[in-house]
Amino acid sequence: MSTQQSLPQSLRRVVTASLIGATIEWYDFFLYGVVAGIVFNKLYFPSSDPLVSTLLAYGTFAVGFVTRPLGGLIFGHFGDRIGRKKMLVMTLMIMGVATFLIGLVPTYADIGIWAPISLLVLRIFQGIGLGGEWGGAVLMAFEYAPREKRGLYASLPQIGLSIGLCLASGIVALLSYLLTDAQFLSWGWRVAFLLSATLVFVGIYIRLNVMETPEFSAIQKENKEAKIPFMEMIATYPKNVLAGMGARYIDGVFFNIFAVFSIGYLTQALKVSRTQALIGVMAAALVMCFFIPFFGAMSDRMGRARVYAWGSVITALSAFPAFWLMVNNPDQIMIIWLSIIIPFGIFYASVYGPEAALFCELFPTKVRYTGISFVYQFSGIFASGITPIIATALLKQSGGQPWTMCMYVAFAGCVSAISAWWIGRAQQKV
Repeated sequence: MSTQQSLPQSLRRVVTASLIGATIEWYDFFLYGVVAGIVFNKLYFPSSDPLVSTLLAYGTFAVGFVTRPLGGLIFGHFGDRIGRKKMLVMTLMIMGVATFLIGLVPTYADIGIWAPISLLVLRIFQGIGLGGEWGGAVLMAFEYAPREKRGLYASLPQIGLSIGLCLASGIVALLSYLLTDAQFLSWGWRVAFLLSATLVFVGIYIRLNVMETPEFSAIQKENKEAKIPFMEMIATYPKNVLAGMGARYIDGVFFNIFAVFSIGYLTQALKVSRTQALIGVMAAALVMCFFIPFFGAMSDRMGRARVYAWGSVITALSAFPAFWLMVNNPDQIMIIWLSIIIPFGIFYASVYGPEAALFCELFPTKVRYTGISFVYQFSGIFASGITPIIATALLKQSGGQPWTMCMYVAFAGCVSAISAWWIGRAQQKV
């Protein structure tokens, strides 16, 4: 009786710890993306061509995605060898310190070339920290949850992405609203990065009071840990790795089109105010908080691969009407907001909600941390990190029209839908 009562309590504690930690990590990571196209391009990459400055700023943004697989491999290895909990405390500390220091980096005018170099180095550490964070956070919830509700519970740490984005865009929007442009560019944006220190202390305290997952504890007692998890993953589950990376494609592309690229596009191409653009993204992130668990629970009832495949197609195609509304209604802010909130806050959640459980079920316990971290983070290089650069280049190539970029989003959706379909077929044969 006591075990039945303690399990829900321990599950709630684990989910809370995973959600809060993930929120802090995503806040730190996306804060960089939010300001990359509106601050860093002006203060850290001086150029006579604004497009070049923006591309350079997005280039350092992409570096964080390139180093995420390294973090995934490092923390995935030790997470599969010595436990999930210890790794989650370390990743939170790495991310928090790097974000705090970004808020202290002098500008190009103050220290010259060392300014972008400093940003680059700290962005690398941000990527390493988040690379180990995501896999551990969703694993804690997934491995504690009842099997029939794993889609729901594994989706709850995913809400950390939307809350973190909401906080990042919301705080920058508030600072942008309260301060003049000169004040915001001089010191206001730094406040958002320095706040990370407070959030990290809270997150570490909560995570230190969480127990290891029952599934990992079981294989640890039986001494069945993988000696080299990465090598076992590659040798035994290569098709699962490729299918997972393909499924991840639309997630990374769509998120970065709407959460990162759209801010610069709206402010520079359509002349929407910075505050209004940020409010649109923030509102979409808030709406997403409710739809992520909705689609996670739906995957428990209808099947994860089915929900994910249909979600990939619908999400990708929604980019066309969304940007059509933006282009044709630049002065109608409510329409602009709806063109962000509906595709990003609702449709995108149909992919991101079931994703954690879908990836967790690709691998057994002893290589699961390594497997899901590698799938998610390595695919993030092409699915997420270079998306703002590709979108900016396609926009220039098409004379400022977003339709070529939307076709790229549609292509990503097709790849992900096919990959999810294969995963569903493979799991039916087991």
